[in-house]
Amino acid sequence: MVGALLYLDKTMSELLDASQLEAVSKTKNGCIVCGGVGSGKSRVGLLYFFRKNGGDLRPFKEMTNKQRLVIITTAKKRDSKEWEEELAHFLLSKENDISIDSWNNIKKYKDEVGSFFIFDEDRVTGSGAWVRSFLKIAKNNEWIILSATPGDNWQDYGPVFVANGFYKNITEFTREHIVFNPFTHYRKPERYLGTVRLERLRKNILVDIPYEKHTKSNHIEIIADYDIEKYKNTFKNRWNYTDDCPIETANELCIELRRICNTDISRIEATLNIIKEKHKVIIFYNFDCELELLEEMCIVYGIEFSEWNGHRHQDIPEGDEWVYLVQYNACEGWNCITTDTIIFYSQNYSYKTMVQAAGRIDRRNTLFTDLYFYHIKSKSSIDCAISRALKLKKKFNERKFASF
Repeated sequence: MVGALLYLDKTMSELLDASQLEAVSKTKNGCIVCGGVGSGKSRVGLLYFFRKNGGDLRPFKEMTNKQRLVIITTAKKRDSKEWEEELAHFLLSKENDISIDSWNNIKKYKDEVGSFFIFDEDRVTGSGAWVRSFLKIAKNNEWIILSATPGDNWQDYGPVFVANGFYKNITEFTREHIVFNPFTHYRKPERYLGTVRLERLRKNILVDIPYEKHTKSNHIEIIADYDIEKYKNTFKNRWNYTDDCPIETANELCIELRRICNTDISRIEATLNIIKEKHKVIIFYNFDCELELLEEMCIVYGIEFSEWNGHRHQDIPEGDEWVYLVQYNACEGWNCITTDTIIFYSQNYSYKTMVQAAGRIDRRNTLFTDLYFYHIKSKSSIDCAISRALKLKKKFNERKFASF
């Protein structure tokens, strides 16, 4: 036991810095612990729970209150046992009445009472089943949220404001603060009211973890070719020449335009050149048609590869030259410190998703100082429009672009 305590003291002194300890002191029930990807939010959340229940460090003191802990996280982080590793620093494990589960199973815990919840990777936006379960949990338990990107707009904060008791329900929050555009087929906010109050409420619940990165991000744009004639005809005629059928929605048009751009052989050639130089790379892509080309590239050129997507859940390779193919939807809940390079084979519509993807290698414990992010894109109108939206930290709007 003495050896374990000495290890604990040494480990915590290495893993918790002044900014993290300050964040712990500011953390309270119902708050969002906000820090960049890799800033140590998990440790801050656990130390807050540990101290709140009577535990302490240096000298080590066990928790006097045996409050149940439930951690709701991504399926990837649950399966990779990443939270178990963090708990070990506090000499805690699942044997201490701790449950670690994915967001898909949050409904199982809606009847819990008196527990402490850590919601990892913010999913409580909108008004779906996850939000309804979250609001029920928040009424009868203590909780905090850990998030690198807590909200793109005021509507995203609605459920958290309701859970804190600032509003009776989502309807009241919406009525007081959101004016919807009457000319869209879906409820799209046009403007927000009472933003001074909203700023005050957000300040009340956000706990920032500022830290100076030792890494430098180098973003390199690579311009790829595309079939200009096919692109123009598709856009003008609203016709899918791949499947030989009419295009009826903005989504269908954008998917086909992106397929024309993203499957051009010049992207594969650019990707190969980067792999030859960097040897170990993570590649993010959007569509299955891109994945098929990347898989074929690796097979033809004898490059070791593995995947993380809706089809396969494989570990990152460990050889001297490898490729890890990741679908953007799976860009959260894992990290890699054995490479300094990410290739964005195609762009994602969401700025938040792009930030999360880049954060997979931008970690506190990476041994690299310079990190390289290669953005492969064409000069097509859709690639340029997506780039403009990302630069403004906004989500690309298909309907506006396609003029449907």
